[in-house]
Amino acid sequence: MTSDKNIKVGVIGVGHLGSLHAKIYAEIPAATFVGVFDVDVRKAKEAAGQFSVRAFESAEALFAEVNAVSIATVTSKHFEVAKQALNAGVHVLIEKPITQTIAEADELIKLAGTRGCLIQVGHIERFNPAILALESYTLKPLFIESHRLAQFNPRGTDVAVVLDLMIHDIDIILSLVQSPVASIDANGVAVVSDSVDIANARLKFQNGCVANVTASRISQNKMRKMRMFQHNAYISIDFSQGLAEVFRLVGDGDTTSQSTMMLGQIGEGKKKRTIVYEQPEVKDVNALKYELESFVASVRTGAVPVVSGVDGRYALEIAQEILKRIEIQKFSEA
Repeated sequence: MTSDKNIKVGVIGVGHLGSLHAKIYAEIPAATFVGVFDVDVRKAKEAAGQFSVRAFESAEALFAEVNAVSIATVTSKHFEVAKQALNAGVHVLIEKPITQTIAEADELIKLAGTRGCLIQVGHIERFNPAILALESYTLKPLFIESHRLAQFNPRGTDVAVVLDLMIHDIDIILSLVQSPVASIDANGVAVVSDSVDIANARLKFQNGCVANVTASRISQNKMRKMRMFQHNAYISIDFSQGLAEVFRLVGDGDTTSQSTMMLGQIGEGKKKRTIVYEQPEVKDVNALKYELESFVASVRTGAVPVVSGVDGRYALEIAQEILKRIEIQKFSEA
């Protein structure tokens, strides 16, 4: 928590994603965008010039001038940069995955607690309009199926597709199910890079829920969809379109919104129920802007971030376990 009227923010790493962070920080009224640092001096100067801020000569020099930073470096540098920031008393938003290892994540979480700093992890799908549209619904999924498919882009190949794409859905699923993972089965293949490019995992939770998760970065067409099935309801989420659809059973006394469409009835007599279709109202938000605004608000108030360091660690733990299962499966098939 900081008493500054405006939170002074900076960005470490101004590649594709870091540049987007910079652009949005310049637009947030509650933030004062101070500057950027990148090991590529040219990129740093270009970003600084574009937003009329300072290009710092080192990360340490930037930390001395800000309350909070976004860390949008390559994953292998997350731990090193975040540790420096936290030691300087600076709050951090770390792009996903939080770190390369669980031990690194644990060290950062402990350090943040010692230094009185916040860690938010950049799982942007938590701020997707389609997810936000479901806030008024009680979600208790028993089966989940998700597909996150992307066309090949060399920019993401420093990590396996599980850590690059699938981890988004892992985080969403963990936040929805709210039960420990009991077992994991997984398989995956390295097709065009040195790491896994397509993967499928089946997560079984202690409460009985099962999630079937697929991610690929070698697809012809993009897809970011999730389907959830629970007692009396089926929910479809299209992350690309920012659209949520709900099919559910309601009794005679249940309330429905004006946007509800009646699809039919089942049962007889007093037990008769109606099948309804609803398209929840979607908030007109930019997911990344909402994420950064939420981070700035947490720094200002001291509130726990929507996606905390602990959340990021848990998503990383499950992602790494999936990768282990893929390696075990390869070994058993060899």
